[in-house]
Amino acid sequence: MQARVPMNQFYKNLVLWMVIGLIVILLFNLFQANAPAKEEIVFSDFLKKVEVGEVREVTIRGNAVSGRLSDGSAFRTFTVDYPDLVKMLRDRGVRIIVKPPDNNPWYAILLQWIPMLLFIGVWIFFMRQMQGGGAKALSFGKARARLISEKQNKITFQDVAGVDEAKEELREIIEFLKDPQKFQKLGGKIPKGVLLVGPPGTGKTLLAKAIAGEANVPFFSISGSDFVEMFVGVGASRVRDLFEQGKKHAPCIIFMDEIDAVGRHRGAGLGGGHDEREQTLNQLLVEMDGFETNDGVILIAATNRPDVLDPALLRPGRFDRQVMVPRPDVKGREEILKVHSRRIPLATDVALKVLARGTPGFSGADLANLVNEAALLAARQNKKSVEMPDFENAKDKVLMGVERRSMIISEDEKRTIAYHEAGHALVADFLPGTDPVHKVTIIPRGRALGLTQQLPTDDKYNYSKEYLSNRITILLGGRAAEEIVLGQQTTGAGDDLEKATEMARRMVCEWGMSEKLGPLTFGKNEEHIFLGREFARHKDYSEDTAILIDAEIKRIVTDCASRARQILEENLERLHALARALLERESLDGEEIARILRAGTFEGAPAPAPA
Repeated sequence: MQARVPMNQFYKNLVLWMVIGLIVILLFNLFQANAPAKEEIVFSDFLKKVEVGEVREVTIRGNAVSGRLSDGSAFRTFTVDYPDLVKMLRDRGVRIIVKPPDNNPWYAILLQWIPMLLFIGVWIFFMRQMQGGGAKALSFGKARARLISEKQNKITFQDVAGVDEAKEELREIIEFLKDPQKFQKLGGKIPKGVLLVGPPGTGKTLLAKAIAGEANVPFFSISGSDFVEMFVGVGASRVRDLFEQGKKHAPCIIFMDEIDAVGRHRGAGLGGGHDEREQTLNQLLVEMDGFETNDGVILIAATNRPDVLDPALLRPGRFDRQVMVPRPDVKGREEILKVHSRRIPLATDVALKVLARGTPGFSGADLANLVNEAALLAARQNKKSVEMPDFENAKDKVLMGVERRSMIISEDEKRTIAYHEAGHALVADFLPGTDPVHKVTIIPRGRALGLTQQLPTDDKYNYSKEYLSNRITILLGGRAAEEIVLGQQTTGAGDDLEKATEMARRMVCEWGMSEKLGPLTFGKNEEHIFLGREFARHKDYSEDTAILIDAEIKRIVTDCASRARQILEENLERLHALARALLERESLDGEEIARILRAGTFEGAPAPAPA
């Protein structure tokens, strides 16, 4: 039976092309029939017809003469240089038309065949589209989901680290698909949807790939933007087609990445209730939990913007579970580093636990980038294995940017940068409860002329008022050092002032850390959900309260600035020593900074005189 299918298809194509050929022949005959038939006569007979008055009109084009006789029949002939022809025609009252000679004889033929050739081309195009590509010309409404087989995907849960809770939740769904009786005997129902929520780079898509590698069921992968098209109604049609494919392959898993592209809150669009994106969302809501049941079809979606999703999409029965995929803790970071360094030769001095402790706040993607950068740095130096200094340099590159050693900085500017960064470092070391200083450099990195980097000893999820005040004081330490030692203010403190002001504003308006205003919040973010960004802050307080808020923000910042100035004035020799060390070595790590500040001196260039 299998051998007959290609033969039947061959006969179908043969019949189709025979029909096309027949239509072409009929059209050609039709064009030829409509074209007037011209009888070719010899020139002497033409002259005789002119003399007896049988010629009504002629058209002269070069040496070609055509025209009509008195009975309406058309004729054609050719002439030589005959000066008396025009005089003879005029004497007999023949209408004379003169046209320029036709240099291209194919022009008339091509002009006659253009309609037919155009028709043939369009016909062949549509036939090929409908035969070769699953009706591509009419397949705008087909879903572009990719069916991933077991051979194509080799990622499993062993390749995913740092998200143990999310793995357990998803492993349970895979077990349900493999053995549904285990759960159904107690009355449990299979979840219809799982929403993976987390910051960018935490491994949501990697988790979905691992599900495809673990589950022995069909796995469809599609992005939220694949439903968006220039044609109206295509998004909803593709949703229907996607779930129809899922029903045919049930039990199966459908993974939709970046679902916020189609699942945003309804009513916030620019097109009202008939917005194309809303129609796509409506169809998705119906397919997930409508009158028709989709047993065995599980939708797994990923997003980093759960706040903009429509509430109807998040209710139980559609997305029954919301699995958080947070940034990894220190243990998770160590496991992620182990996964990414499996294929990299590591030196004996590499301690992944130390690296995990020194990278708080890093996501899985950041750690993968860190390992890759370290391998590239080692390969650039022709090393046989990746060493710990390579990882440290890679970490500095990821956190602070690439060194711009080619940038020419004058000695005066370098001195200003050194005292600015020394002011940050000294204040950070002096204040209790702050994050330890990891590195200070006056080498331009990224967009900064110098950097003072602090790394917390452990992961922080909550911040006290004292910690935030100390952070503002550290930010203002650079400007204070410039004023004390150099007697000037520079634009280098612009970013510090912006961060300090913003932190003080949030302390007053969001976190209720002002004694005068009390435990209240002021202002509410006005978010344009369709555009996906916060553009303004709604003012829900009086003008008198606004004056108090501004006064409190100013008080917090100025108090911290005075505190930073006092610390630096009381430790002026340490400030000079740290600045001298930076001018000489350009970069200092945490241990060197601590040693200089404890000793209070640095054996190097003489200290500059205070301004």
